Amino acid sequence: MAGTPVEYIKHHLQNMTYGQHPELGWKMAETAQEASDMGFMAIHLDTMGWSIACGIFFLFVFRMAAKKATSGVPGGLQNFVEVCVEFIDGLVKETFQGKNPVIAPLALTIFAWIILMNSLKFLPVDWIPSLAQAMGAEYFKIVPTADPNATFGMSLGVFFLIIYYSIQVKGFSGFIKELSFAPFNHWLLIPVNLVFELIGLFTKPVTLALRLFGNMYAGEVVFILIALMYGGGLIVGMLGVSMQWAWAVFHILVVPLQAFIFMVLSIVYLSSAHQEH
Repeated sequence: MAGTPVEYIKHHLQNMTYGQHPELGWKMAETAQEASDMGFMAIHLDTMGWSIACGIFFLFVFRMAAKKATSGVPGGLQNFVEVCVEFIDGLVKETFQGKNPVIAPLALTIFAWIILMNSLKFLPVDWIPSLAQAMGAEYFKIVPTADPNATFGMSLGVFFLIIYYSIQVKGFSGFIKELSFAPFNHWLLIPVNLVFELIGLFTKPVTLALRLFGNMYAGEVVFILIALMYGGGLIVGMLGVSMQWAWAVFHILVVPLQAFIFMVLSIVYLSSAHQEH
């Protein structure tokens, strides 16, 4: 691991990056500068790997619960899955004003997937990076939602669904008319309406992504700073243990809350896309 506190923090916040370097061709980034130089042609392998792993785990657990479901006395896993499904289904019925069978499964997927990715921050910050370094990977960042690429990827997925259902429900002309004649229903004010509506439309994925990323990234930085305290002697180390415990307990609330907010806002935005004004 890096020696100084600054190097330690930078090391833990750097992703395992693979991409096309303008001078070195396609390769794995060995320094933060090389990763930065790759620009748009880079992919964060750790973010992709853990995101896919969490998605597969979610599908495996819920499929296993569905296959073992019984009409008799349910087991613990079936109870847990049924509570999750009923909670999401009830929330969608209260929040979503249209009729679309895709929304409830989508909301469940968003909620469970983000919780799983957020929960990776409960692993000690040195465990996985140290193991990866022992296997030859210099950088390895574990929490996907602390990477803006992951949060923007999910928010853009929701954004494309908003556009798709807006056009499907209202028609292309209806969608354009809604952008042009709201909030001021007069043709002279169409340019003003377009500015307001387009700003509101494009801020939806930005706010979704940045809210989740900001909370998870800040939490990860605090965990890393607390980990630095373990090298400050017995008293400082004991203080670090108590602070890490308190911060982890606080994140027991933050982890599901951020998943819940992302899910609810996605439902609200998609509900608006199904409403004709």
